[in-house]
Amino acid sequence: MRRVGHGRAAIELPRYHRLKPESGTRPSEPHIAVASLEPCLRGACGWTKLVFMAFTLRQLQFFVAAAEAGTVTGAARALSISQSSVTEAIRALEDDLGIMLFDRQARGLQITHKGSAFLRHARQILADVAAARSAFRDEGEQVRGRLSLGVTSLVAGYVLSDILQRFRRAFPLIELNVIEDTGEYLQHLLIGGELDVAVLLTSSVRDRMALQVETLVVSPYRLWLPLGHPLSLQEAISLEELAGRPMIQLMVDEIEESTRHLTAALPVKPEIAFRTRSVEAVRSLVATGAGLAILPGLVYRPWSLEGDRIEIRDVSGDLPSVQVGLAWRRGAPLSGPALNFIRSAQSGMADR
Repeated sequence: MRRVGHGRAAIELPRYHRLKPESGTRPSEPHIAVASLEPCLRGACGWTKLVFMAFTLRQLQFFVAAAEAGTVTGAARALSISQSSVTEAIRALEDDLGIMLFDRQARGLQITHKGSAFLRHARQILADVAAARSAFRDEGEQVRGRLSLGVTSLVAGYVLSDILQRFRRAFPLIELNVIEDTGEYLQHLLIGGELDVAVLLTSSVRDRMALQVETLVVSPYRLWLPLGHPLSLQEAISLEELAGRPMIQLMVDEIEESTRHLTAALPVKPEIAFRTRSVEAVRSLVATGAGLAILPGLVYRPWSLEGDRIEIRDVSGDLPSVQVGLAWRRGAPLSGPALNFIRSAQSGMADR
């Protein structure tokens, strides 16, 4: 302990390395300590007490994995660790924060409203740490240059921000020119040499002879339902059970074509109640009971902008998945900025 201040107002601060690791962590893991000052209820003495909470990067990684997988089993499989390690880490994190991050249900984990808010902070912390590591690796290196980057609208909203933030922090002097357009047009620009790299749905890239493709994220299609919908009682829903039900269709990238293909074989076609190019509009419409939606888990969020809850279920059967990644011209030499961007994106997605 070390003493800070003088006289009656002095306080004692526990040294950082004496913080006791939470259960589910290893003693050697670095802790993130957050101190909050609370007035001491001892009259007008001016005393202050320090309340410390400490969690580890490993706990944050396990929490993010569980939130993305929706089950402890899925998180453990993605991280190649035991289920008990995930369970213990999440419980320790909840104890540390003093909030419930998940509602435990028979079919898996349902992230709470506070858990959803903390998820953004957890991802930011992990991104900051990854960027710091990258900065130390490149310490003293002032890389300059220019990068022409293409991105589709769907990817821009759900994948690009993390990749771009990581890259900008590691290479702040690179001049970026970002173009948002359809996947088909971005492929045209790549082949013509007008773009260095594109972040897009790699499952929609057609000319594999001309373009080098690397998939970073694979996201299966899931069914979105409003809270309390009768189908939400089932762990998995067949496509046949959607026949005749109102559906909300997203008209973005290959999503429209894929969902049309999914429902084409049904004896009774679902009723398309609304078509939109806005994912937020889909969330609001589903949450208020206007219809159901089949969309990649990548774009799922449990709350609409109005604060209404959206549930998600697996769809049984042979469904396609959305693959998100990078594309660049095959055989063409990559510039330094392009190569660094590809490496940054690869390592960033590997850390998620």
